[in-house]
Amino acid sequence: MKGKIGLFLILFLLLVADSAFAGERQPVFDVIRINAAITPPVADYVLQSIDRAAKSGSDGLVVLLDTPGGLDLAMRDIVKGILGAPLPVIVYVSPSAAHVAAMAPGTNIGAAHPVGLGIGGGGDKVMMEKVENDAVAYAISIAKQKGRNEEWVEKAVRKSESIPADQALSMRVVDFVAKDLNTLFEQLDEREVQVQEIKRVLKTKGAIFRDISMSPRERILTILSDPNIAYILFLLGLAGLYFEFAHPGAILPGVIGGISLIMSFFAMQTLPVNYAGIALILFALILFIAEIKIISHGLLTVGGVISLLLGSLLLFDSPEPALRVSLKVMIPTLIIVSAFFVLIVSLVVKAQMRKKHTGPDELIGAEGIAVTDIDKDQGKTFIRGEYWDSRSEQPVAKGKIVLVKRVEGMKIQVTEK
Repeated sequence: MKGKIGLFLILFLLLVADSAFAGERQPVFDVIRINAAITPPVADYVLQSIDRAAKSGSDGLVVLLDTPGGLDLAMRDIVKGILGAPLPVIVYVSPSAAHVAAMAPGTNIGAAHPVGLGIGGGGDKVMMEKVENDAVAYAISIAKQKGRNEEWVEKAVRKSESIPADQALSMRVVDFVAKDLNTLFEQLDEREVQVQEIKRVLKTKGAIFRDISMSPRERILTILSDPNIAYILFLLGLAGLYFEFAHPGAILPGVIGGISLIMSFFAMQTLPVNYAGIALILFALILFIAEIKIISHGLLTVGGVISLLLGSLLLFDSPEPALRVSLKVMIPTLIIVSAFFVLIVSLVVKAQMRKKHTGPDELIGAEGIAVTDIDKDQGKTFIRGEYWDSRSEQPVAKGKIVLVKRVEGMKIQVTEK
């Protein structure tokens, strides 16, 4: 899949060269680099870059593109932005363009079967056919408008057909094949293009290039839109909340878990999520919690591990490798998280069994640590690996050593040692 471009790129390359500003001054072109799957955060980065380049008086925007594919909706946002751009947009597929389309030798274009949010290879057949037909119509409309090869565009969408750079040039899919950006700009000089229905002539000789880097916000959002990161955050969040449930009062794991879970849900808004996968992973969490309440001799834990595995495999439903969790990430993460759940379950069950054998009276005289300030009504104490709701007739400061004076149901009365 490496080096092949999805439907978004096909449409980029269908957009003909549009314009430039003539003048005696040395031309300036802004440059952005896309080395990730096309997702909504990446689309925002491209659109913001077009706006920044236009406001800065740039003669054009160059998009250096090296991506395995992306989402249909994100691609359409970018295409819409390029079509309405007030300056030329040059897309250069590298390594070894959209108003001007160019490729480096040795790169491929094609494999443009549509991928959308919540729509993957296993989706409803009728719905997938509708999506495919819509993508074909969209691509052909731009090909016709820009004088590109309509027949090949349809094959690229329906059959995921891919062709090398030289063939793309001969078939009128791209404008140029250039070994590097400097070579490309030599070919672009004096080319007549059209921007917003106005014909202009590109002046690229001696052009100066300025990089437009992602802002911190754009960088963070792009990182979060990586399915591997979203998956790790999701499981980390569940593990943190589970630890807090099993050991009330720990606080930090619950806070970290909550933040991680919220961030993962934010990331999943931009990814093709399969809700069955989410349901299976949440069901696994329920089974692990149930193991604490119901002694099943490990059956619920085994069921939880299996449900976690199946949910992980189904979580991101997409034929695009860039929009799925890598097995190199999934397997180690599953092993670590499953081991964590099993460990916590075993510790809690052992503590419960010990409590049954010893009885509440065995706690009297036991030594512990006040994990919060304790007054006559409330507080928390850590004793023998467990957190207990506590009270004390005399105030006890957090961190002090305490002794259990009395057991009152699910609460203990303590006194400072």
